[in-house]
Amino acid sequence: MKRVSILAALSICIAAAASADFKYAGQWGSPGTAAGEFNAPTGIAVAPNGNVYVADEFNHRIQYFTAAGSFLGRWGSRGSGKGEFIYPADVAVAPNGNVYVADFDNNRIQYFKPNGTFVGKWGEYGILPRFFNKPHGVAVARNGNVYVADTYNNRAQYFTRAGSFLGSWGTKGAADGQFDQPISIAVAPHGNVYVADRLNNRVQYFDAKGAFLGKWGTKGFGWGQFEYPSAIAASPDYRIYVTDYSWHHVQYFTASGSFLGKWGGQGTLNGEFNFPDGIAISPAGTKAYVADSGNNRIQYFKRVEPAVAPTSLGRVKALFK
Repeated sequence: MKRVSILAALSICIAAAASADFKYAGQWGSPGTAAGEFNAPTGIAVAPNGNVYVADEFNHRIQYFTAAGSFLGRWGSRGSGKGEFIYPADVAVAPNGNVYVADFDNNRIQYFKPNGTFVGKWGEYGILPRFFNKPHGVAVARNGNVYVADTYNNRAQYFTRAGSFLGSWGTKGAADGQFDQPISIAVAPHGNVYVADRLNNRVQYFDAKGAFLGKWGTKGFGWGQFEYPSAIAASPDYRIYVTDYSWHHVQYFTASGSFLGKWGGQGTLNGEFNFPDGIAISPAGTKAYVADSGNNRIQYFKRVEPAVAPTSLGRVKALFK
């Protein structure tokens, strides 16, 4: 029993060491329509080169910035033509740098070169494969496949990088593999797919083809509980980050849903949020970017690993002497 107890205590220490704190590092943005200003920013993504792309939803455009927030460019206006949007809800960047946008009210996906040059699009309103009903989330896997949270069809669909249909899963409901307004989607490095199942107040995860693997979350304010999760992101080290729209904070978990930590709270000060929406993790996994939608700004946070005392193991053993 003593050996088992020691191992259990060591597991707790290792789990604690695996978590990290996130400290406020900076922000940019204010309400408006000028370059670098926002009107309800929602989706956010970080490119392989560290540039940050933001779906500036109510301004019907995409803006992009350096990792520290210096304005680089923008494209888009309200409409249904090529490169136009009606409420772009999310943005994702492929390994080759191409930018994919969930064009919510146009019921389609558009994609672009890193500078905003139009490349292609697919989708229209409907329930058949390759059709959408208010797609709100988009993510790109390492192999280039594109995953879409087809929100009002209560399903996930996935495609080749050019939009050829590959598969779909999900129906409306609360059982395993069912959804009630899946609002955001993310792909971890190993290919598993994570979905923020908004009205079910949970996260579900699947293999790359949609086979159910697991879930976590219930409605509430406690650790691992949600009140309308709004966005989800996966880091290079397999951690899963979720913005909780109603509780104004970010929670993060292991790949299987064990709670690791959270930060935030409602307000306008540094590190506080007002209805946070999109979240993205830098390629190195050291920064978290949050689209602070109600405050019309982007905030970013630096991951700070906790110090581990060299004598921790000895202290644990001493407890069982």
